[in-house]
Amino acid sequence: MGPLGNLMWMPLHPPVLRRLLAWHPQPLPVLPVLCLLAFVAYSWGVVHLLRRGHTWPVGRWISFTSGLLIVLAVTGTALNGYAMRLFSVHMVQHMVLSMLAPLLLLMGAPVMLCLRATPAQGAGAIVRRLVVRCLHSRVLAVMTKPVVTLPLFIASLYGLYFTPVFDAAMRTWWGHDLMLVHFLAVGLLLFWPIMAIDPNPRATSPVLRMLELFVAMPFHAFFGVIVMTSTTLLVRTYKTAPPGWGTTPVTDQQLGGGIAWAFSEIPTLLVVAVLFVQWARASDREARRADRAADRGDEALNAYNDWLAQLAPQRSTPIGEQGDRR
Repeated sequence: MGPLGNLMWMPLHPPVLRRLLAWHPQPLPVLPVLCLLAFVAYSWGVVHLLRRGHTWPVGRWISFTSGLLIVLAVTGTALNGYAMRLFSVHMVQHMVLSMLAPLLLLMGAPVMLCLRATPAQGAGAIVRRLVVRCLHSRVLAVMTKPVVTLPLFIASLYGLYFTPVFDAAMRTWWGHDLMLVHFLAVGLLLFWPIMAIDPNPRATSPVLRMLELFVAMPFHAFFGVIVMTSTTLLVRTYKTAPPGWGTTPVTDQQLGGGIAWAFSEIPTLLVVAVLFVQWARASDREARRADRAADRGDEALNAYNDWLAQLAPQRSTPIGEQGDRR
């Protein structure tokens, strides 16, 4: 590992579940610290909103907190150290950060919470204006387009492991941490406009968003198949298996490919479920809107009929009687 091994903790014993999930942050715990800050900010927003007499679904808080805990589980425990020794453990880390954690974080609707919790005046207005400006920025609008998010997602697989980029990133602690942040950021960029729970620069129908998901997932599954069936080492970082751990570099790499292939099903099912619920709710809203329009139309028709009924007695009065009245 070179310089990386001098700054990061490396395990000496074979992995078991108890060892993998033991709390063991690295000397420079970048993502665990970011998770703590995000949890404090999100919880403060919820409390501030409740104090103003508004409501916030507890399910969103649970979802966001679960996403942070999952990020913490793969970056603040011994699993992060084992990911430096075994490709299969690293692939678990990659899949969780890029595909599972982003979904849970986005289901917490942090952008919506920020817009609702921050005041329109005072110091909090600066944060609010900054968020609104970012949402309407041209840069973010381009970054969330499928022509950008899909190539980024594909490059984080094929461009990382099939080129020297991965080995270069693993040579330094900051390259390793930057790679982990990249996994999480790419997942958030990909699934943010697809799930559309939070405000985002794009507004597309559930059908188009589901199509975008189905375009991305085959590339992911095919990557898993390639790695799972390959008998050649793809990266040099794991060219030597830890002695006495009962595995070989190729066997461990194939296990990592199987993990990547299996993970493609999890986000697909979850996102399809979310899009189906959004689709059903949109249909219900459209039906209620049509009913209200029909009711307004009936009221207008009834008023017109009443007006005609009021005119009817006048029209039925004989002409002579009308003259006598004059």
